[in-house]
Amino acid sequence: MATRLLGLVADPEAHTVACDIDWAGPLPLALSEERAVQAACGIMYVHGRAVGRPAPLAVDFASAVAGVLAAQGVSAALIARARGGQVSGVRTSVSQAALLALTQYLAAATAPEEDPDPGMEASLGDCAFVSADGVRVELETLDAEQWLGFWQILGAPRDAVRRGWRPFQARFGTAVCPLPAALAESVRGVPFSVLGAAAESAGVSLLPVRQEPSRPAEVRPWTLTALPEAAAGLPGVGAPSTALPLAGLRVVESTRRVQGPLAGHVLRLLGADVVRIEPPGGEPMRGIPPLAQGCSARFSALNAGKAVIEADITTAPGRRAVREAVREADVFLHNWAPGKAARLGLDAEDLSRARPGLVYGWASGWGEALGPRPPLGTDYLVQAHSGLAAAIRPADEPPAPSLMTLTDVLGGLVSAQAVLAALLARLRTGQGRRADSSLHSAAATVPRDPRRARWGVLDRPLPTLDGHIWLGPEARAHPERITRALGAGSTAHPDALTASARTRPTADLLPLLTATGTTVTPVCTDLADLAHDPRFAGAIGAGAYACPLTPWEFT
Repeated sequence: MATRLLGLVADPEAHTVACDIDWAGPLPLALSEERAVQAACGIMYVHGRAVGRPAPLAVDFASAVAGVLAAQGVSAALIARARGGQVSGVRTSVSQAALLALTQYLAAATAPEEDPDPGMEASLGDCAFVSADGVRVELETLDAEQWLGFWQILGAPRDAVRRGWRPFQARFGTAVCPLPAALAESVRGVPFSVLGAAAESAGVSLLPVRQEPSRPAEVRPWTLTALPEAAAGLPGVGAPSTALPLAGLRVVESTRRVQGPLAGHVLRLLGADVVRIEPPGGEPMRGIPPLAQGCSARFSALNAGKAVIEADITTAPGRRAVREAVREADVFLHNWAPGKAARLGLDAEDLSRARPGLVYGWASGWGEALGPRPPLGTDYLVQAHSGLAAAIRPADEPPAPSLMTLTDVLGGLVSAQAVLAALLARLRTGQGRRADSSLHSAAATVPRDPRRARWGVLDRPLPTLDGHIWLGPEARAHPERITRALGAGSTAHPDALTASARTRPTADLLPLLTATGTTVTPVCTDLADLAHDPRFAGAIGAGAYACPLTPWEFT
């Protein structure tokens, strides 16, 4: 992954930056494969939360994130060098990548103020809809009136529609979606064509879930386009004043939800000064529980440390405020809906006139993949359409998006990498760049086989008396070693192994199974535990809430 992304940067000096990616990083844990990292760092827990048991992703998601982090580290090192800094190498790890992917969930799990409706998050539900003719569908709307209109057309009970709205909207943060059963029954009562017509009439986005995991063809992670206004000099040149490679560079962002704020968060972690444009009164998502020091922990986890300018960009004074902020910036970043920037007069060409040499980043949902009027560009629709929803689950489960925000995370990281590539190009040429990326293009970066994975019992976490464990590759290849160690007889049948493991606490099983020569990883089933585990102290910072530390080490 890192090699491919750095190839797109096309910098002749990239190979001179030493890049080291290992599994555990600063964690003193015996982690040597993707699934062990998913188990130890909480990905299995969050992905499986909707069904009440930890579940692996059937793709190497944490490794893909680590590949993007490595490309970011090398790109940032090259930027630091071009500005006169001395950087020879960068290190990151798959474990740090996994924790970064869980930033909002980790913050929510450790916030001191609890969600006022904890029962919702404790409930199960994965928001699965299947039409009368067997088409699995994913739907999306951010508007309560559209939600109501769609279900009214289908004749769903009004009380079920009302009770379903909050968990449907909250699923991006909770990774569960306990909808009333009457909603799924309403979908099951009509064919896909009727669902599509109802969605179009109500303004709801609806797409079928692709059944095969193949990646979209010919999708580049990002595209860079030279802007017409070149800088008089090389803006941003000058050795960083600290060890952070982007120190002294300024980013202005107008972003919401996860994808855009995460991109700005990454640039801030690399040393940039980041300024958010928020509406008068502040971003409404600041008030979404659980709260930490009076602000949403999920929001703070991605936006703490950023300065704020309040401006109503729908008004002329607000747009002038944006242009004034951009005059002193190196990067402008947004994830607005298609066409909004042009309507506001804040597109790349508009702002490059205010700031020659500007890097203009647009983190969209679909890019140009679905035409000028695409469906809502949100995580779960992209998972459904891109084949990722099929790739992440084994063949004995129906394709369905993970309620962990996979493409939002990758989309934010890919957007940040696009900005880094554009900054590097600007330093080489003095000319600004437009850097376009999308959730759809990010989904295409996840490596996957053309056929869905086929799993046996031991390809899933093994239940114990008080939790779950993940067996390493040796145990999966030689289950007879484990059955003998557990005294389950001479048979190596997985059912015997599972039955025996269920009767013993995890703490008793670990030394017993490790003695057989296999690696065994306890599965994290509470993210709050990670914040209090001394083994994670080098990767997680504690404050008003827990948050992953900077995932790179520069030398």
